Amino acid sequence: MTPNHLRIAIAGSVDDGKSTLVGRLLHDSKAVPADQYEAVADASRRRGQDAPDLALLTDGLRAEREQGITIDVAYRYFATPRRSFVLADTPGHAQYTRNMVTGASTADAVVVLVDARNGVVEQTRRHTAVAAVLRVEHVVLAVNKMDLVDYAEPVFTRIAAEFSSCASALGISRTTAVPVCAVTGDNVVEPSSRMDWYAGPSLLEHLDTVAIGGGSGEESTRLPVQYVIRPRHGDVRDDRGYAGRLTAGALRVGDAVTVLPSGRTSTVAALDVLGVDAREVRAPQSVTVRLTDDLDVSRGDLIAPVADAPRVTRDIEATVCHLDERPLRAGDRVLLRHTTRTVRAVVTDISSRLDLSDLSAEPSPGFLAANDLGRLRIRTAEPIAVDAYADQRGTGSFILIDPADGATLTAGMTVKV
Repeated sequence: MTPNHLRIAIAGSVDDGKSTLVGRLLHDSKAVPADQYEAVADASRRRGQDAPDLALLTDGLRAEREQGITIDVAYRYFATPRRSFVLADTPGHAQYTRNMVTGASTADAVVVLVDARNGVVEQTRRHTAVAAVLRVEHVVLAVNKMDLVDYAEPVFTRIAAEFSSCASALGISRTTAVPVCAVTGDNVVEPSSRMDWYAGPSLLEHLDTVAIGGGSGEESTRLPVQYVIRPRHGDVRDDRGYAGRLTAGALRVGDAVTVLPSGRTSTVAALDVLGVDAREVRAPQSVTVRLTDDLDVSRGDLIAPVADAPRVTRDIEATVCHLDERPLRAGDRVLLRHTTRTVRAVVTDISSRLDLSDLSAEPSPGFLAANDLGRLRIRTAEPIAVDAYADQRGTGSFILIDPADGATLTAGMTVKV
């Protein structure tokens, strides 16, 4: 991720004003085309509203417009002179937590919205827990609807302190809190004269200047093989190429690499990007690698540096979010998809489930229901090369799939291998 590009997920409970906040960000940063704004204004007038409902800029599904809620993850793009943004407006209902996982899985920052009248509620803790599990680098609390509490500083201070305590209990060491009113725009893009007691930046100013840590190009090199390119008849190259997208790090001609899970070693003989020879490639580029040795390499294998390869194992301990309506139980047989590799596996133990009422770990719950966060152990039928999620997002994450119908059951982040 480059310093001038930021991916954000907006989360919060139902009716906390997420879509309005996103609409305000887009409108006040001049990212809304005139014709789209007029369409929103017309739709708002038809609904009897005096002012344009900026939430309609993001609530794109017909069901969302009719119900006034967000169901899907709505992605929006805008930019300031300093950086560009990819913004995911995620659902607030508990049953759509899986969508929040999707939106936050690639985010650099999560903005958790709360209603100033309600403060921190269970869904706030749920979304904060998801951000903690996914190890999102920056967590921002936006206390919305400050106009409905007379812009009172004590209300904001109390909510910010409670949220900070909750985030700390979940392992998030630092948060930033901003008081906002999305309907009027106070502290969203421009500073608010109604809250002169707040000396910090507006929400957009904070997002515009927040520092992004080392990108995937600085992590240990990982190349999951997606496709084996065999030489065609008459091709001047008689060696095979291994194509894939670098999830992390850099690869150079002459690098000593190992192919996992076999553990065979070789040297990078050539690299090409879109058919053009290259001496070096960096994540997240897609590349074709040719090796000096004729190894048995296939889809699902992982190419990594000899000196810094991940561990190959059949036993995984992970933090997970269960996504399907069907409970996940110890003993369930599943498919585990990790990068480009899919293997049979069995859930050997569900060791704990997070209780969102007090953030405690419920030991040995027996099963995980939809949207539960928990810890489990898995044993795979074949070895896989896996990193801890804290070290490598791309090779530390996986999904569990129902082998009967192909449904995605669970999203997992490896803790121990």
